[in-house]
Order: sequence, then C-alpha cells, then structure tokens
Amino acid sequence: MNYQAKDTRYDTAGFRRCGKSGLKLPEISLGLWQNFSDNDLFSNCREILRTAFDHGITHFDLANNYGPPPGSAEELFGRIMEKDFRPYRDEMVIATKAGYDMWPGPYGDHGSRKYLLASLDQSLKRMKLDYVDIFYHHRPDPDTPVEESMLALDQAVRQGKALYAGISNYNAFEAEKAISVLKELRTPFIIHQAKYSMFERWVEGGLLNVLEKTGTGCIAFSPLAQGMLTDKYLNGIPGQSRAARNHTSLKPEQLLPERIEKARKLNELAKMRGQSLAQMAIAWLLKDSRVTSVLIGASRTSQLMNSLEALNNKHFSLEELMTIESILA
Repeated sequence: MNYQAKDTRYDTAGFRRCGKSGLKLPEISLGLWQNFSDNDLFSNCREILRTAFDHGITHFDLANNYGPPPGSAEELFGRIMEKDFRPYRDEMVIATKAGYDMWPGPYGDHGSRKYLLASLDQSLKRMKLDYVDIFYHHRPDPDTPVEESMLALDQAVRQGKALYAGISNYNAFEAEKAISVLKELRTPFIIHQAKYSMFERWVEGGLLNVLEKTGTGCIAFSPLAQGMLTDKYLNGIPGQSRAARNHTSLKPEQLLPERIEKARKLNELAKMRGQSLAQMAIAWLLKDSRVTSVLIGASRTSQLMNSLEALNNKHFSLEELMTIESILA
C-alpha cells in the first residue's frame, strides 16, 4: 500500500527559524545515528520515519558513517525515500555530514577538500538524492586549514549539491573562525550541531554566544545523554538496553552512581511537571531561544511519540529552573 502523509501533519507542529536564515526547522528533528542500519528491521525503520513525518517532523539528520556498517543508514533512508517520500521531497530538510573515518587510506577521514566533496557524492548516491538541504563538516580537523574545509562546503553549495552549509562539534573558538571564513565567502551557512544536554553543557561556555552573535542556528544532539536522562537506568542496566550491548556509544562505566542519583532527582521533578524525564530533558533544551531544534533518536514509534509529547509543556518556572541547577551542580 502506497504511503500517503497525513493531512494533519502540520496542525500542531512547532517550527523555529534557524538563526537569521530563511529556513525553519521543527522543534524536534529525527536523527538516524542509532537504530537505522543493516542490523535493524526495515519495516520498523520505515514506520518510525512515516510516523515522524506524519507528526510534523520534516528534518531528518544523517552522516556518511552512520550504520553499522558505515553508509547503511543513508542506504536505508534512500530506500524509504524512494518508496514513501519522493512526492514530499520539497517538504523535507535532509542533512548529512562528513568528517569521521569512512573508507581506508588517507582520503577517507577528517576535513580535506578531496574527502568532503567525494563523501558528499557518495552520500547522494546512497540516499538517491540530487541534493541535500544541509551538508556539515562533522568535526574540526587540526591538520587541515579551516579555510580548505570551508571552501569545500562552499563548493558543495555552489554546485547545487547542498542548499546550506553547517558545522558540528566545533568549540567556540573554532566555530567563530569557520563562520568568519564562510561569511567572507558569502556561503549560505546556517547551523551548528552540538552535543548538548543537562549532563553535557559545554556549549554554554561560549559557543551559544558565538552562534547568537553570528546569527547561526543550533541543533542539539544527544539530548537524553544516550539514555541516561530517561528512567531506563534508574535501577540498573536492563539486559536489552544500549548500555548492555557491545559497540554502542553508551558504556556501562559512564553510568556513574552520582549521575544516576541526579537522574533520579530530575525524574521526581519531571513527575511533578506531569512529564517523563526524557520529555523534561528535551523541553529544558527548548527553553533557550538560541536552540533551533532538538535532535532525537528512536528505536520504535512509541519512543518517538513519547518524545514529541515534550512539546506539550516547554515552560519552566524560576523555581523549577533553580531546582534543576541545584541537582546538576
């Protein structure tokens, strides 16, 4: 049966302008970093993407190396794009990145012009797309001049292979330098993707101020700290959880007792707000107008829908914010 998107998909969806650009992103976007690979059930991945779009999530975030194996998330997305989303391409914002290890040899990693442009060509083939909406340099490369990496992003846009340029994982100093180069080139640069959560607040040490000053949007990834800001680990490590599996981004040693205790206290506050801990963690990020969108992952549709309910209560009283600060201190 052919997929037909719900007519009501924009009825309750919230969007925010990405910096000072003309592009708006949904307050919650869907990332394919986890749960979209050769190891995952195609029908489940397809249902998650359909459900997301049916509820106003128009932004889908990928990278060349997402999998495993690297490239498989883009290939899977490309199959679903062909089967379901081709008629809706102009309603979608699709992003990909390059910057981490992708293929053997000296030209498949970091930030050279050769790597970035070759990687984008490969990504477009895997996703069966003529262009992506946003192409990111995934991480700064200390051995490549930032001008070279930014010129590669600029060329990708000028060739029509990307509409906008972005950077990810740059600190405040690195970001300011990269943005300066892109502004000089008059590249349509709009966004920085940063790891940001209640447990990971480094962006507050200067990066958010740089983004605000330069009119750049911010999209926060890992808002739930790889599951630590949910109720999943409050009483140990479940057998089927991410922390219990090998080769995942969350290791058991990261689940420190003091961090779990903080999560328990935050969970109690979330209950008082009528939210799950995960919903409160997402809403807490959206309280800052400098955050354009929060990038979530989902392994099933129920998890996705639970995250979307965070939008039902984004307001925090001063007392609640002070309580959160005291817990996190």
